[in-house]
Amino acid sequence: MITFAICDDEPWTARELAGCLADYMEEHSTAACTVSSFSGGRALLESGSGFDVVFLDIRMEQPDGMETARLLRQRGDSSLLVFVTVLKECVFDAFQVEAFDYLLKPLDGVRFRQTMDRILRALEQRAAESLVIRRGTGWEVVPLSDIVYCEVLGRKIYLHKSDGTVIDYYDRLEDLERRVDGRFFKCHRSYLVNLGWVRGCQDGQAVLAQGARVPVSRLRERELTRSLLCYMKEKGR
Repeated sequence: MITFAICDDEPWTARELAGCLADYMEEHSTAACTVSSFSGGRALLESGSGFDVVFLDIRMEQPDGMETARLLRQRGDSSLLVFVTVLKECVFDAFQVEAFDYLLKPLDGVRFRQTMDRILRALEQRAAESLVIRRGTGWEVVPLSDIVYCEVLGRKIYLHKSDGTVIDYYDRLEDLERRVDGRFFKCHRSYLVNLGWVRGCQDGQAVLAQGARVPVSRLRERELTRSLLCYMKEKGR
């Protein structure tokens, strides 16, 4: 499910963009999608929802589109931001909020489809670098780069993230190991560690960047060192 948000204080523009989105997704993608419309930046911010893609007008009542984008980024929102505006002069400001693209009104159909092609490719790549887990009746997407290590206790997996938070859900470590990529190393029967966060191995423990330590099985210490060197070499290419 791909979630889109349209934030524009001109209803006809929002409807036009929603129609373009619907037509494109019907023609080019089998993925389901939802489109939510907001009449201003405040409404978008107060929705509390995280969207995969946000289309933002710039010239709106405060907070305008650019300020709305800044506020989204300040709270850690990683949506793909696409500005849709008549203001050509704000294109350089868009770089400051890591905008994905910048479209001018009136919408050019060819240009819009090119942007959407890039959006779908970016979302596919992002999905490949993330872990989708089920928690209760909902789903949560966790970027692999944010996971420092994974721990199994009983029937639950605990994902220890770089921001200090821990996410737990029901799964087996063996199944999780098949879903993550080569940056994760099984250092112990109950632990997977992200090699990107490992800073050394001492006294039977992997020393992590934030000071945490996880156990390393005696028979896995040499393999951990070898895997870490290979990971660093690959990353440096």
